[in-house]
Amino acid sequence: MKPDDMGGGQRNVLGGPLGSCSEKPVTGFFRDGCCNTSDEDFGSHTICVLLTADFLEFSKARGNDLSTPRPEFGFPGLHPGDRWCLCAARWREALHAGKAPRVVLNATNEAALLIVGLDDLKRYAIDLN
Repeated sequence: MKPDDMGGGQRNVLGGPLGSCSEKPVTGFFRDGCCNTSDEDFGSHTICVLLTADFLEFSKARGNDLSTPRPEFGFPGLHPGDRWCLCAARWREALHAGKAPRVVLNATNEAALLIVGLDDLKRYAIDLN
């Protein structure tokens, strides 16, 4: 059950309402376009990122190939420039390796803060003035 179904919307890392990350391709643990999460989301798909070729190569080398289409799972394969709800631990791993993609703070779930620091996210933000 999505937390929204229990009443009250989820919040972003800045304390506001959680914004949409991507409808094309549709993203999120619930495939609702947002980085909503719940207890069933063991990977914490909570960080909205703007994908880069560098990160996609890094992720593939780490065993998570996000660029190859998997039609049997309804997965189109991702490309540089796509937005995607990324697992918080994978983003942190990429950060330490110097490969972290840029972040959309308004669409990044506050639950990500259990795994990564707000200052790190802000350093990679594309929507912070």
